[in-house]
Order: sequence, then C-alpha cells, then structure tokens
Amino acid sequence: MKLAIDHNSPIPLHAQVEMLLRKMIELPEYKNGGLLPREVDLAKRLGISRNTLRQATNKLEYEGLLIRKKGIGTKVAEKSITTNLDNWMSFTQEMSVQGVSFKNYSSEVKMVKADAKVASFFDVNEGTEVLCLSRLRGDKEGPFVYFESYFHPRIQVSPDEDFTRPLYEILENDYNVIPTTSREKIKARSATVITAKRLAIKPGEPVLVRERYVSDPGGRPIEYNIGFYHAEKFTYSITITR
Repeated sequence: MKLAIDHNSPIPLHAQVEMLLRKMIELPEYKNGGLLPREVDLAKRLGISRNTLRQATNKLEYEGLLIRKKGIGTKVAEKSITTNLDNWMSFTQEMSVQGVSFKNYSSEVKMVKADAKVASFFDVNEGTEVLCLSRLRGDKEGPFVYFESYFHPRIQVSPDEDFTRPLYEILENDYNVIPTTSREKIKARSATVITAKRLAIKPGEPVLVRERYVSDPGGRPIEYNIGFYHAEKFTYSITITR
C-alpha cells in the first residue's frame, strides 16, 4: 500500500490521513494488534506535521480502532465482541447470535463450599456445598474469557450434565428453571498472575470483571456467575431510552 496523500487536494490533510489510516488498519500486517509506523516517521513520510497526524489518530482512538500505549506506540485494536446489557443470554447464545466461532479450552465441574458472597446471594449458610462450573473459552487465536458459575443447591444440577449445551437451555429444559432476571456488576481491574495465565496475557494488563446474579420469575436465586474478560477483546454496550 502506498503511503501518500495529495497536498493539492481540497480535502483537508487530516481527513486524508484519517482515510489512509482506515485503509491501513485493515491490512494483514496491522489488523488485530499490529503496531503502526512511529508517529514521527509517518508524519515525515506523508509530509505533514505531527499535529495533523494526531488529529486523525485521535479520532480513530476515540472510535476504539487504535490504542496508544506509552513507550510502545500506536497499535490497531483487536476486533472486539460486543455484548448488550439490555438483552442478556448465555455465552453460547451470545456468540451464536453474533456469528462468532469459539472453542472451549478447558472445563471443570466440581462441588465446592460456598464463600460469603455466594452464600449471601443464595441465602444459605457459608460453607454449604454448591456445584461450580468453570470454563475457559476463546477463539482460534487463544482464550479470551474465564467463567465460574455457581448453582443454588435447590436446583440439584447434576455434575454429569452435558455443559457443552447452552447453559440456560439446560436449566429450562432439564430442570424446569427459568432464568428471568440478571443483576450485573462490571468493573475493570488489573489481571492477577492466575487470571493472566488463564487468558494468556501479562500480569497487570486490564481485564473486565462481570458478576451476574441470576434469579427466576419469583425472584429466587439460581446462579452466581463471574467472568474475567480480556479487555481488548470485549465491549459492553447498553441502550438507554429516555
């Protein structure tokens, strides 16, 4: 691709640079995390000031297409998956709706003792045995989310269940439990050593942590779920109507 702009064009220079960058970030060597040429080098090559170049990169950074990291440079943001908070569903269903292919890197089912948070939501004694399903999922490039789901002992979910099926489909069809309400909490934090190892990132890199408190039509607790997402892979979206 030729890196050049037309200095005689009536189109403003920063607009031309923006169009050029939009084409660049789709090239194989740049898309999904590739580093762009250094700002000073690119400005010289195009014959423009760094301020003009910055106008274009700032706009693309605001749109989430570029990521600027101090001491590293400007890189193209990896394609992210958007999940809508105003219409929740299981992970399998979310990915299916968006046409995203994913794979299970690991899955484990075991009985554990409910900690204070899980016990409080389930309204059971701390230390009560509950079923925990943990799954590490991602795409062909690697894992991007780690989930832990805890189920109320009232439901009696079997450890031998086929959890390759959509989770809420299992609850509805096999246990006559209808997930109706989900209360969500989302926060950003630095990856611990354990989380970083699971998601194949460096300790300290940002992750999104989403807690989900799921209840049935009568308001009875069904599931407590916590997910750790590779921050550059996911976007949470919510639609608010006034």
